[in-house]
Amino acid sequence: MSVKPLPDDHPTWPRHAKTGLLLVNLGTPDATDKTSMRRYLKQFLSDARVIEFPRLLWWLILNLIILNVRPKKSGAAYDKIWLKDDPDGSPLRKYTRLQAEMLNAEYDGRGDLMIDWAMRYGQPSIPNRLEVMRKAGCNRFVIVPLYPQYAASTTATVNDEVFKWALKLRWQPAIRTAPPWHDHPLYIKALAKSLKTHFKGRKMPEHLMLSFHGIPQRYFVQGDPYHCHCMKTARLVKEELGWEEKKFHVTFQSRFGSEPWLQPYTDETLEKLGAEGVKSLAIMAPGFSADCLETLEELAMEGRESFEEHGGGSFDYVPCLNASAPGMAVIRQIAKDNLAGWVK
Repeated sequence: MSVKPLPDDHPTWPRHAKTGLLLVNLGTPDATDKTSMRRYLKQFLSDARVIEFPRLLWWLILNLIILNVRPKKSGAAYDKIWLKDDPDGSPLRKYTRLQAEMLNAEYDGRGDLMIDWAMRYGQPSIPNRLEVMRKAGCNRFVIVPLYPQYAASTTATVNDEVFKWALKLRWQPAIRTAPPWHDHPLYIKALAKSLKTHFKGRKMPEHLMLSFHGIPQRYFVQGDPYHCHCMKTARLVKEELGWEEKKFHVTFQSRFGSEPWLQPYTDETLEKLGAEGVKSLAIMAPGFSADCLETLEELAMEGRESFEEHGGGSFDYVPCLNASAPGMAVIRQIAKDNLAGWVK
């Protein structure tokens, strides 16, 4: 019996294992125009883990209403934060790329490890980057969803996409998915340090708010651990800083639709604190590993405006860890922990 030659795209794996490490963030549109926004929103809002709703009814709502109204509004919001003179355009794309490049520099010259990055929604896609690494000889993978707190609508949907890609392969690679690091000591210290660095040479604010992205309340009731992870992160940050309880606030932002989401809501709390005459407030978003629309536009712009309009004093948005030294120390440690036994 004759043996057929291997196809051109068959991986020529080396005798010794080569590992691929993929950093994955939520996603970003390619541009802010209506077509790009519609394409991005359709992919994002079609995910059954993001919107847990009867599929046929949701398809009608999404395609007949939302995708005809929301792209223009979302595009205008993205325009406010878009990096016009930067080839990355999206801040989230820029910081995620930098995180991967800086991590790669730590392992520069190694032949047994390949590091890349992807977006769950938008480009570069998870299947595309995994396939590139597979064809480069990687036969085992470490996936790092860049979400410190686990949620089915974030971490799980990244893992879903990875395993959907693997389902099509006859020769599947070994795959590890990094667990959440919401209570990792290095992460907690990095958040505390970022606040102290932001106010270096200045007086610390009177009040501190940690704003996390929300999820529908029923997701939590059904068993999603996200709320618990957020609250533990917040408690550990408060303890690390030694912050006074009554001037420390944990809130949830970015609710969508009419059903109840995790509370208290960020926007309503900002209005309340402003109306109470809080003289100085700093707000951080520990659930985001990199600045994006939800932090730069929703918090730093709209949040500031709301707080000040309701009578609040000075307002400071503390940037995400991004590709800062403390932030990279966290990513480096998470990578090291999950590469253990495969890459020294």
